[in-house]
Amino acid sequence: MEDSNVTILSKEGDSFTITRQQAELSELLKPFIAEGSGDEPVPVPDVSSKVIKYIIQFMENYVADPMKDIEKPLKSTIMKEVVQEWYAEFVEGADKDMFELILGANFMDIKPLLELTCAYTASKIKGKSPEEIRKIFDVTNDFTPEEEAQIREENKWCEEY
Repeated sequence: MEDSNVTILSKEGDSFTITRQQAELSELLKPFIAEGSGDEPVPVPDVSSKVIKYIIQFMENYVADPMKDIEKPLKSTIMKEVVQEWYAEFVEGADKDMFELILGANFMDIKPLLELTCAYTASKIKGKSPEEIRKIFDVTNDFTPEEEAQIREENKWCEEY
């Protein structure tokens, strides 16, 4: 059973085969490995095929070269100064699908991938104003000037950090 593979099914019903070692990175998949049901495909209905391809790419690299721990708070907004080069390039390449990738990592409970994607997102907003963050994530400000002033006043303590 050590060298066995695990098949996962995406939201669209596409099947992907990964190694047991890769599957062990996912807390969602671990019980299926333990039960020895390696022949039965494991559905991951909340994760698209596109995101599963990213996840498998991450798993393959992680098994070969585990990611170093990410220091908190982030020591830099430059990901190559936070994680190994491959991981930095991976998240930068997945930028347009980052939100879906975070959701997929969370659904499949892959802690190192979730940590990496969240650190990347944090690096993008670190030191930015609310207006800059809205622009980065294409979020419309739906607060009136009065509501915004009230929120700023109530959360003045946040500006100290």
